[in-house]
Amino acid sequence: MNRNLSTRIRISLLIFVLLLLSLGPAASLPLGHTAVTYAANEPAKPAKKLVMGTSPDYPPYESVDAKGGGEIVGMDIDIAKYITGRLGYELEIASMDFSGLIAALQTKRVDFAMSGMSVTEERKQSVTFSDSYYTARNTIVSHKDQAYENVEQLSGKLIGTQLGSVQDQYAQTIPGIQLKKLNKIADLIQELNSRRMDAAIVEDAVAIEMVRANPNLVLNFLPVSEQDNGYAIAFPKQSELVDDFNRILREMKESGQLQQLTDKWFEEKETSAGKDAEGKLIDFSVLEGYVPYILKGVYVTLLFTLVSALLGLLWGTILSLFKISGIRPLQWFATAYTSVFRGTPLLVQLTIIYYATPQLFNFDIPALLAAGLAFGLNSAAYLSETIRGGIMAVDKGQREAAIALGIPYRKMMVRIIFPQALRHILPALVNEFVALLKESSLVSVIGVAELMRRADVVRASTFRAFEALLLVAVIYYVLVLVLTSLARMLERRLRRSD
Repeated sequence: MNRNLSTRIRISLLIFVLLLLSLGPAASLPLGHTAVTYAANEPAKPAKKLVMGTSPDYPPYESVDAKGGGEIVGMDIDIAKYITGRLGYELEIASMDFSGLIAALQTKRVDFAMSGMSVTEERKQSVTFSDSYYTARNTIVSHKDQAYENVEQLSGKLIGTQLGSVQDQYAQTIPGIQLKKLNKIADLIQELNSRRMDAAIVEDAVAIEMVRANPNLVLNFLPVSEQDNGYAIAFPKQSELVDDFNRILREMKESGQLQQLTDKWFEEKETSAGKDAEGKLIDFSVLEGYVPYILKGVYVTLLFTLVSALLGLLWGTILSLFKISGIRPLQWFATAYTSVFRGTPLLVQLTIIYYATPQLFNFDIPALLAAGLAFGLNSAAYLSETIRGGIMAVDKGQREAAIALGIPYRKMMVRIIFPQALRHILPALVNEFVALLKESSLVSVIGVAELMRRADVVRASTFRAFEALLLVAVIYYVLVLVLTSLARMLERRLRRSD
């Protein structure tokens, strides 16, 4: 029986690892590969894949069409599709935070990055840029009743920027201001509408979208800087793609194709979401068409939580046995492991596993697999102490009786000690699983399209935060209630023999 149990555990782990590997790419925000073919007189090349990194919260350059199935669209996307199609490549789009694009290029997780990225001397030290394809203006967005027209008026004010953007670097040169850096444009909108800051500095096209969706805001363009080199495509150092991309970019400029794509995305259009919701504290009508997109994140959240919980429980059990084994090296290892994983932030562990694995082991770990490993390994550190406490709480007489009857140690632990320990630690296990479910929102930082990531996409599309976040909060609450109810049923079943 013990051998069968061990075999079943190994098979289960293997199945879940394979499931993660297969679903890892599918669980990220892009919906698989995007194959684009353009009629051209380019020499035939073998079909290869290029991965483009982008932060899809920057309309009209890139954003998620949540109502249209979750595809990433925008001017940058169209330009990338055109260039890769002309060169005979298949395009895959990887979604991530803007601040993580440079790191993704350096670790070669992506082949190039397009996300309204301006050319700066600081960035040139880390990546290689193509020729510029668009030059934007810095813009001040502020409230209509207190508009700011120039940088001199910003002195002494709290100003918001997107972390890592060229506007962020520009704002640091403005004397006398207080700077507030946020990850997403949608966060800037929310802070402005809540009057937690006085103004925001963003790029002109984004500012236009912000003002269209929020009639209470106004924009003022700043003079074009001579040092502004415009937006360009970023590549890893010594990339062989730069010359080919520059060649196609020059052809697009000469043929007018680049201007056509620019006009397509910068043409005047009405944004009804902000007007319809104007003056309303809460308006769930802005979520019309977005609810199915958000609900798809439930599957990813539950899959991630289940795998993390199983990994944490199995590895935590092994660590707890190490701690009570009496073998000093195993005790030292388990104690050191617990100390490290409990003493460092989970978010740091997650980003290290995701970004360092390709660099150290030359393995492009899928985002969902990286998240499952990080959360499972972290959870194991906490569960090892919980399980150890449960084992130690079992009456010593149970062990002594088993030894007197000649029951092997392994069978004694599986059949006698663990079932009794489980009764003691079940509430703590449920709390840990609930924490995993709620903390799954952290994996959105590496592009896993779980509930929180999808809510961020809706926020970026509607420029309203409360409705989407409230819906996600309700979904999390329902999931926790279901998990708690199942745990109570299990607890009642285990206590029938009491």
